[in-house]
Amino acid sequence: MNKKTLITSLLTCSLLTVGILQSGYKPWEEGMFPLSEIHKLDLKKAGLKINQNEIYNPNGISLVDALVNVGGCTGSFISNEGLIITNHHCAFSAVQQASTPEHDYLTNGFVAKQREQEIEAKGLTCRITDSYEDVSDRILGAVAQITDPSSRLKLINDAMKNIAKEAEQKDPSIQAEVSEMFIGKTYVLFRYKTIQDVRLVYVPNRQIGEYGGETDNWVWPRHTGDFSFMRAYVAPDGSPAKYSKKNVPYTPKKFLKVNPNGTNEEDFVFILGYPGRTFRHRPAQFIEYQQQFVLPYVSDLYDFQNTTMENAGKKDKATEIKLATRIKRNANVMKNYRGKLQGLQGIDLISKKKAEDADLASFINGNVDIKAKYGNLMSDIDNLYKLINGDAKRDLWLTQIYNSTSLLSVSRNINVFKAALNAQPEAQKEAFFSQNLPKLKQFLSGAYESYDIDADRKIFKRMLTDASSFPSNQQVNAVNKISSKAASSESVIEAYIDNTFGLTKLKDSSYVFGTLLKSPKALNAYNDGLLKFETEIAQQINELKPEKDRREGILNKLMGDYVNVKEKFLKKDFIPDANSTLRLTYGYVRGYWPADANYMRPYTTIKGILEKGSLGNPEFDYPAQIKALWQAKDFGSFEKKDLKDVPVAFLYNMDTTGGNSGSPIMNAYGELIGVNFDRAYGATINDYAWNESYSRSIGVDIRYVLWVASKIDKADFLLKEMGVKI
Repeated sequence: MNKKTLITSLLTCSLLTVGILQSGYKPWEEGMFPLSEIHKLDLKKAGLKINQNEIYNPNGISLVDALVNVGGCTGSFISNEGLIITNHHCAFSAVQQASTPEHDYLTNGFVAKQREQEIEAKGLTCRITDSYEDVSDRILGAVAQITDPSSRLKLINDAMKNIAKEAEQKDPSIQAEVSEMFIGKTYVLFRYKTIQDVRLVYVPNRQIGEYGGETDNWVWPRHTGDFSFMRAYVAPDGSPAKYSKKNVPYTPKKFLKVNPNGTNEEDFVFILGYPGRTFRHRPAQFIEYQQQFVLPYVSDLYDFQNTTMENAGKKDKATEIKLATRIKRNANVMKNYRGKLQGLQGIDLISKKKAEDADLASFINGNVDIKAKYGNLMSDIDNLYKLINGDAKRDLWLTQIYNSTSLLSVSRNINVFKAALNAQPEAQKEAFFSQNLPKLKQFLSGAYESYDIDADRKIFKRMLTDASSFPSNQQVNAVNKISSKAASSESVIEAYIDNTFGLTKLKDSSYVFGTLLKSPKALNAYNDGLLKFETEIAQQINELKPEKDRREGILNKLMGDYVNVKEKFLKKDFIPDANSTLRLTYGYVRGYWPADANYMRPYTTIKGILEKGSLGNPEFDYPAQIKALWQAKDFGSFEKKDLKDVPVAFLYNMDTTGGNSGSPIMNAYGELIGVNFDRAYGATINDYAWNESYSRSIGVDIRYVLWVASKIDKADFLLKEMGVKI
């Protein structure tokens, strides 16, 4: 950016800010607003050009009806024939499962020019929010007289399940779920429609969809074409149905209009989506637990796992494809967690939280009535977290062990199935076996599809070695039996793994499906070291559960009280933390200053792809067509005139987190102008804290999506379906 442009940009920003403040509008309000809170906002003052009830209208059709939750991400309908746009990384696992060494869609991309060429997106479904209802009074009323923490929590969970079950009985066409909006305080019943048949329509080349790889992940400037297209299908009568050639494209209540003109700097924008989880209304002790235990342990473990799996993938292409999704997921979490660690330390959030909690304690102690009700709140929170911290290493290990070792996950599901089978009366065992076997096989198939024995052995050894070094009060019993047999626990662990993996037949999926699961008799006749080890792990988890439930029950009550008294202290209502329910966030297309003398412009261009491509990093390799088209200035109608290029990605100051991947970015008229896919590195701590100065999210510009689809992959049929003129 030249000096004149920079000054103009900053002046525009300053004038806009002054204008907003003079109008009485408070900008940059943090929050992922639930549907129930949207009516409290004045989005017109913020810059919205349509009527606010066009975003959410409980009595009619609105933009929220175009939103879907797809595979833990967000997507949106963009045609009346069920066409969905989301992120490339959201479709990644389905593309991996559809790929083979002969048809490597993961690397080469995929375009279905005819409906019959669309591929089943295995493992993905679409969930659409149908309606919601506050049921806090019903939930909390059921526990009003209960003081025992474990009993209270159990009754809350039972009430949540019963209310959801009751809603499904009233309307069998929906799936119901009660979500805890504020822990221990507010609960909302959500009714969802689920589409079971989702198909891949268009996924760009991996050098586009994953451009920059882990080098650029959580980093700005960004040049990743992180988009993909899917289609939702239903039975001919419009009802949800599993994949079938007889199914027809779903007709949504609403679909988004695609605006190929994109945005300009300082344009008002908003997002609807399904953000995962945030933890902003938690005390200092929670942040300390994250910083001291969760973030470093998980990021280091995933780093080791990925190195192990990447080395295993060098054996052959089939193994590389099998492990690709696990590696990608791990890498994303690993870099996110390390960004959180850096961010937490950078803004010293623990000290800030401690200061806030000290002020809260003073407020409690300074008011006789509040002290009578909440006088022990802060000390009770502190005492609880001392217990939680005292078991942190073992708890985290037990949380990760099944995800780490595929064969142990297989063992757990076989053991659970076997126990449930043997709990049946003798006369009903055969029927139970036949009815429940397909579900077990489905899960085991998924585990084997991302399994490699060499990687499993090395990761299992790492897990056992870690556990063998835990302090005496955090021993893992199954590991202790192995490692305490000799002075050198490492050699004993190595010998145990050699013996156990050598003898187990669970490593052979054909044996498991063809012999072990052939009959109840065959299942009960088989046992081995891994099944026994898993039984001991499960037994210890069950032994620890009563105390864990007790602590969860205490935490549930304490956090409800913590939010209640903090709202009184600050004299304001909080926006509930994200919990994978539908939310709105809004803001502006805007750059930022991550460090002194480092201004980050809000747009990147194709030119940047070529510049990074000259650095020699294979993660910056790109299809040769991109360079040829750029040199010819063949931008079509997707050029941003002031950049004299096609914009690839852009920044905005909206409040997003995990689960917002794939969320539609909309302009002031509710038109699609981009797809959210990431945050800048400093914004990885959005889960714990948000600030306009450093919280920036990243989206792929719709102009780049359309340019790639039209110019690179010749998918003009999709532009036509979206109503975009070429």
